[in-house]
Amino acid sequence: MVAFIRMEYVLECNIMITRRGLLHFAAGTAVLSATELERRIGQKDFRGLTREELPTPCMILDQDLFEKNLKTMAQHNKASGLSLRAHVKIHKSTEISRRQLELGATGVCCATIAECELMASAGVKGILFTCQPSGKQKIMRVVQLAKKEPTFHCVTDDVIIAGQLDEAAGAAGAKLNVCVDVFAGLTRQGCQPGAKALELAQKVASSKNLRLAGLMAYSGDASHTKIFTERKKRSAADLAGMLETAEMCKKSGLPVAIKTGGSTGTYNIDSGSLTEIQAGSYIFMDTAYLKIGGQSSDKVYDDFKEALTVMTTVVSKTRPGVCSIDAGNKAMLRTTDSVKDRPEVQVQNQGAEYGLLVWKDGDRDYRVGDRVEIYPTNLDTSTNVYDRYYVARGEKIVDAWPIMGRAGAAHR
Repeated sequence: MVAFIRMEYVLECNIMITRRGLLHFAAGTAVLSATELERRIGQKDFRGLTREELPTPCMILDQDLFEKNLKTMAQHNKASGLSLRAHVKIHKSTEISRRQLELGATGVCCATIAECELMASAGVKGILFTCQPSGKQKIMRVVQLAKKEPTFHCVTDDVIIAGQLDEAAGAAGAKLNVCVDVFAGLTRQGCQPGAKALELAQKVASSKNLRLAGLMAYSGDASHTKIFTERKKRSAADLAGMLETAEMCKKSGLPVAIKTGGSTGTYNIDSGSLTEIQAGSYIFMDTAYLKIGGQSSDKVYDDFKEALTVMTTVVSKTRPGVCSIDAGNKAMLRTTDSVKDRPEVQVQNQGAEYGLLVWKDGDRDYRVGDRVEIYPTNLDTSTNVYDRYYVARGEKIVDAWPIMGRAGAAHR
């Protein structure tokens, strides 16, 4: 069974729009107009709505696979004693965060202060801002959020920033929870482990308006290290400095309640080193993660299932073995994406609004109007350019969840 939908179309047809917003073709089929579709989504009226009636490109979330992924992670965390502070950057959706919290997550991680504000406004507790706030504007927003939501946390890897956070929090009458960000192999952030990190922890702990909550050590390189045994070695090596720092803090009388880091790639590796993991991709999965290999297979990482696709439409088919789709650079199409149920089909870029599908199996052709679903390579960048997730069960659309920054909320 292939993953595209045949759309009946007529070359010469009359179109009539009724008062209900349905487009009627001469062939007798009916499709919702864009206005009517938006009205029904706004009213949460999904009766009779199918994938075929959606505009493309769009994001389709398989509800059954998504819920299975949520439960797999929740069950693992319960058994291992490792908490989950799920990363928001993957999905940017309060609907998804709410479901993660309902299954036991202690909170969420956010890569931008705007994500933190969105989650807080939705009533989410235990937010961790994983990027050090620098500059007056971001520091002000961090302090304001801490004053409104006492469970909010941020990180720092710099003594000067720690001082600025303390000063700003004092001026606002706020108390700010802070984790010291310790280098864990990723060049972009983290103070040097050991004496430097201890010095910063002592600075935070002694500050009048800051509270030392713990340490963060994000080993981003370990998350995509191929082969499970190699990934395990890399994670252990990257986290060694943070563990050394934690021991030094303990000997100095400093509390380290939180040791946070990790990822979907190391969720079943880091329980001995961390108190919580910042996994995010597990809810959807992408083609980059599938290639790293799992505990049971060096070739495929199948702990979690691919639940998210970008649905496109074939817009041109003029030569054998190749067709154009309506998703290109702006839809974040990549040559490393894969076609659902058609692994032999290659994906190529053809410009801002065009992509190509190329194949050699002449018995499995595409036609103009076919719907084709594609698994993205990188979830962070793909979800960032869409308005919503269309939640599907089979061919039926059962819900639609807005994506932050493309549906009214501040983006940065």
